Amino acid sequence: MDKAQFIRLVEQEQEPLRRFLCVLCGGDRFRADDLAQEALLKAYMSFTRFEGRSKFSTWLFRIAYNCFYDFKARSARDDSEPLGPAHERKPDDDACTDSRFRHQDLYMAIGALSETEKAVILLFYMEDKSIKDIESITGMPSGTVRSHLSRGRQHLKDYLQRIR
Repeated sequence: MDKAQFIRLVEQEQEPLRRFLCVLCGGDRFRADDLAQEALLKAYMSFTRFEGRSKFSTWLFRIAYNCFYDFKARSARDDSEPLGPAHERKPDDDACTDSRFRHQDLYMAIGALSETEKAVILLFYMEDKSIKDIESITGMPSGTVRSHLSRGRQHLKDYLQRIR
């Protein structure tokens, strides 16, 4: 892959990546942008080693997913930047949430999911990733991905029925 191909692929994946990170960060668009920038920088620094064993988007989302969990680990260690539960926050603006998430009840329901369920649900439904892609991004076996999808859907259903 050359630099021009890398730039073209990043341009295609940049907004879905930011949207994914923004929802993982509980609507904190600034933190999501920081994490997206970190992920894109890491991808740029290593794009010559991209072997094409997976789709570029899968590789990039895996880097971003790792950046998110690295941030959480740093926050837990030094407690200087706590990442509060997403269900306690509201999105900063519509930059992080597309039309599928403008309805506050759904946004709050997604925020109430465990981080793993949230990541799997977002990748599957919002970013149209396959089970195989999610397996590569998260490092979970496909059966575990399916379990988190099933539980996540059930938790969303239960949450939305409770508030209606």
